[in-house]
Amino acid sequence: IQLDYMAVPSETTGRRLGLDGATAEVSLKIAMDFSSRITANVKVCVACHGFEVGMAFFDVRVADQLNVRVGRFTPSFGEFPVRHDPANHRTSDNPLPYDMGRMLRHEEFNQGVLPAPWVDNGLELNGTHYFGEKVQLSFAAFAVGGPRAGTDPVDFDYKLSRSGEAYYVDNNSRPVIGGQLVLGVIGGGDVTGSIGASIMRGTYDPEHRYKFGIYGAHASLRVKNVSLRLEYLIRQTRMAMGADPEADFKYGPGSDGRYDPDMLKEGAYAEVEVPIGQHLTVVLREDGLRRRGNVLRTSAMRSESALIRHTAGLAIGIGQSVRVKLSYERYDFSDYDDEDVIHAGLAGPF
Repeated sequence: IQLDYMAVPSETTGRRLGLDGATAEVSLKIAMDFSSRITANVKVCVACHGFEVGMAFFDVRVADQLNVRVGRFTPSFGEFPVRHDPANHRTSDNPLPYDMGRMLRHEEFNQGVLPAPWVDNGLELNGTHYFGEKVQLSFAAFAVGGPRAGTDPVDFDYKLSRSGEAYYVDNNSRPVIGGQLVLGVIGGGDVTGSIGASIMRGTYDPEHRYKFGIYGAHASLRVKNVSLRLEYLIRQTRMAMGADPEADFKYGPGSDGRYDPDMLKEGAYAEVEVPIGQHLTVVLREDGLRRRGNVLRTSAMRSESALIRHTAGLAIGIGQSVRVKLSYERYDFSDYDDEDVIHAGLAGPF
């Protein structure tokens, strides 16, 4: 559970830019072991997106190196989604590549590259192979419903991906496929590290005409209790230009006389956590988003728009696994005025 208050002191009415004020993220999980090889997990959550089924899946352990997951789950993609629950990370909001409605100007940027947690229905094969005692290789391959949009889209419509009216079914009869590889190393002197790469590709419109591809890379290093994390995501999305792109889009054709239908969205973050004593952790994070491509005439954004965010935070332990989270964020927009944000929250498991 996390209760967070977000203030935008640089604006008289912060709600014009984002979901300021008090928000609650609450989740409840139930796990069941049917045997040593078959388990089930169900989790429901309530947050700014409303009531959601965050997971409802079976795990079937075929062998030590192979697990089959079937149901509704978060596909294996990237490093942050593994620790997306508020009790598992030290800031009140997600890094910008994985933002889900908590950043300023989230409507203008249409969230991050891949909002986390990305929950979907499908099948995943995953497992880990150990090379001795210090090296391990983890893999995952999945097929899920994937992102959704309406007819003639220019980007994902995230509301369709969690709409109860759609019964959580695929919108175009085509699964999205993807996977991940992660190499982990346990060094000497309390040093551990990992590097990984992820991919997700498919179509997102009802007629399965418009393709997208998301690619990611991440690295993490832990030296005793100090953690450093780096992650980069890029998404290429094909847009529907329509019958009259000159009337719909802000920028004209290229030198070849054709309109470029592709949009690129990139996101990255670098984060370091430094414990000071038993109850205090300092968090420093630099993250950013960049969007390149044509935009609708109604948009205030340009053909290349960027955002850099600087974050400094404290996580203060006040009980067993309960933390007070305090942070300051400075938003540096290329197309809008820069803004300040302050978070104060309380988080912990139950």
